[in-house]
Amino acid sequence: MIQDGIMYVSVLLVITAIIAIAEKRSRSKFFKYVPGIVLVYLVCALLQTFGVFAASESNDAAYGTVRGVLLPAMLMLMLLHCDLRKIIRLGPKMLGAFFAASISIVIGFTLTYLLLKGFYATDTWKAFAALSASWTGGSANMVILQDILTVPENIFGYALIMDTVNYSFWVMFMFWLVPFADKFNRWTKTNTTYLDQVSAEISAAEEENEGARIGFVELLSLLALAIFVSALGTKIGNSLPALGTAVNSTTWTIIFASVVGIVLAMTKVARVPGSLELSKVMLYIVIALIASHADFSQLFQAPVYIISGFMILFFHGVVMFLLAKLFKLDLFTMGVASLANIGGVASAPILAGAFHRSLIPIGILMAVLGSLLGTYFGILTANILSAL
Repeated sequence: MIQDGIMYVSVLLVITAIIAIAEKRSRSKFFKYVPGIVLVYLVCALLQTFGVFAASESNDAAYGTVRGVLLPAMLMLMLLHCDLRKIIRLGPKMLGAFFAASISIVIGFTLTYLLLKGFYATDTWKAFAALSASWTGGSANMVILQDILTVPENIFGYALIMDTVNYSFWVMFMFWLVPFADKFNRWTKTNTTYLDQVSAEISAAEEENEGARIGFVELLSLLALAIFVSALGTKIGNSLPALGTAVNSTTWTIIFASVVGIVLAMTKVARVPGSLELSKVMLYIVIALIASHADFSQLFQAPVYIISGFMILFFHGVVMFLLAKLFKLDLFTMGVASLANIGGVASAPILAGAFHRSLIPIGILMAVLGSLLGTYFGILTANILSAL
């Protein structure tokens, strides 16, 4: 078992490097259907499940520090080539998808509770309401509902299991779908002209700088800038007041890093080569860190609640797929709207970046919106389930 924080992070780095090398050099179609980022998540989660990473203060400190530094830094680097003025034009479409995802999750909780009501412990509806606040907002919203509804701790524990196990599988599933975006979009007959145009413009801009050499100075400058922005953002975030519990210090840090990235995208900094490569390195490390806390051994506990979690996600997914077909929506729109609810700030921007880094602001803004509204969707779920 690994109890030393330095060794813990080192092992995660080795795993991500091996998988990244294999993905680049392999001629097999395996990585076409199982992207490297998904494999990183799966391998690290399995190592955690089998007890390779022991619970220790050193590991927890390393996890919190490295993830806390890299996530804002990565987002800032990914935003350097983003033209927010163009992306804002997608607002109504994305907002519609976001609210559709939220409502479909509430529907999923309602249908699942009705179907399996006889198998649950007393007051399970309270735990489900708290979990719905998390899956339409974030963990902070879940804690708020736990306090509002006075959810019994033993029942609340089942919600935490679902929040860990089912959420982990849903995140993997969303990343697994990314390579199938073209097929999905053809099935829904969606018009991705605008998204294609944004990607084309960015690709053209990158081709102009293709001859630019990514050297020591460029990488060091970008790394220094990204880490400094992350550290400064954390400092500012910790000093700003929380707005209830929906907007906390982490939210402020993410917003700060995002604003800096968007502003710098309009300067010469955006033309410095290497930001894509460096941000991708950080992306893989962040995914490995998140996965190293996804303990799959909980699959064997409280099976009816885990089954319930999959049912909720199934109903949510069916509704989203039907809406995508009905309104001819693309996979990016539906996927990011889903993770903005279920995954929040930690995963929605990362999924958006997996499609294209220029689309990350949408993931960030939608996730922040979820943090603001998750508590109220949880209250809505509580009112519905209590009446049943």
